[in-house]
Amino acid sequence: MKGKFSIAAAILAYQSAADAFTVPSGTKTRASFLKSTTKEDWSRPDLQGSSLIKDTLMEMEADVEFQELTKKIAKIGVDGMTKEERTSRRRALDELGVPNFMQFVRENDDNSSTDDSPVKKKQLHRSKPTILQLNIGLYCNQACNHCHVESSPLRKEETMSADIAARCLELLQNSPDVDTLDLTGGAPELNAQFRFLVRLARQWATENNRKLTIIDRCNLTVLLEPNQSDLVDFLKENEVNVVASMPCYGEDNVDAQRGRGVFQRSVAALLKLNEAGYGTPEHPELVLDLVYNPSGPFLPPSQESLEVDYKRELMENFGIQFNNLLTITNMPIKRFADFLSKEGKMKEYMELLVNNYNAQTVGGLMCLNTVSVGWDGVVYDCDFNQQLGMGITGESETSESTKKKKLDVFDLESLTDLGKYSVRTDNHCFGCTAGSGSSCQGATA
Repeated sequence: MKGKFSIAAAILAYQSAADAFTVPSGTKTRASFLKSTTKEDWSRPDLQGSSLIKDTLMEMEADVEFQELTKKIAKIGVDGMTKEERTSRRRALDELGVPNFMQFVRENDDNSSTDDSPVKKKQLHRSKPTILQLNIGLYCNQACNHCHVESSPLRKEETMSADIAARCLELLQNSPDVDTLDLTGGAPELNAQFRFLVRLARQWATENNRKLTIIDRCNLTVLLEPNQSDLVDFLKENEVNVVASMPCYGEDNVDAQRGRGVFQRSVAALLKLNEAGYGTPEHPELVLDLVYNPSGPFLPPSQESLEVDYKRELMENFGIQFNNLLTITNMPIKRFADFLSKEGKMKEYMELLVNNYNAQTVGGLMCLNTVSVGWDGVVYDCDFNQQLGMGITGESETSESTKKKKLDVFDLESLTDLGKYSVRTDNHCFGCTAGSGSSCQGATA
């Protein structure tokens, strides 16, 4: 009842929001509208300023599986769910006769004994950090069924504060090897600290002649939300790279995974980005990358070949241009883990990941050069460890205490302080080493 009450209350709060799908004036039916594929029709200026949140909340309320999951979380808590997921993955691997991740890597990595290998003394050791990734909040206008951070319009409390955001900028300045600030969520743009972080990071980088790539991990539909009409101009002004979710170039697949009306809004948002110069050869400084993730328990196809398909289909049908396609494997955690368990496919999926282990992906694991920071300032090896609560444990660099603790941004003087700690691994890590590998930057091998 708690979950349903929360959703119902949220729906009431958004009664004034525009409907997520509005057929343009002069169009008789939604079906007849879909027959048109001209850029003018798909640009959908009528959607600008309308919110997707009300429809998302209604879909969540009608989703029986989501309601069951909400009740379960209320009963055993998030930590209890995480423990249950881990047990399920471990049970599957035990039945397959597969050891823990690091033992498997050592047994199957021909380069583990070389100086270049990150595998040393039976552990995974990081290199110099070059990417600072901040999850600045879990609030989102969508509730995608594959979301490993379980974002939704209900996640209003988990949001980064101004003091934590400011400390993250200080760490960026104190970490000379970091050349990328990667902002994610939720929908990071809906967080109060998003523009603060972008504006000050770009200003600092410009004033200090330091090359800095700023990434906005964008769900696209946020560009059409109320009070976001200037968002594209803001991103352009600060030369922010847009990495946008687009799990398919077909409407049915996208809406099934991300919610009703999301595909049309995504197309409209991409056209808006193109109009500003993003993804076009005339503006190489305005990078627009798309992200594909499978719709089910299977591995992504070749990133290179799929990019060709995406560029052909999106250009021919909608006139959309973009730079690169990034393929990401679904990790067996959170909502996707719940799906696998309900379908009785956890063992099958873990077997798929193990059987497709690729030793060449180990050197490109994102945990080696990325530092992930949660909305509460706690520091992690990667975004996946963050969602599982696997923080980096060590001694604070800013206090006299020698007691080990889960480190946060106020315990560090620089991100290079983390170099003495090995990467925390577990059985979900098989997701990053299967096939062509997987990271927030796409395939790794």
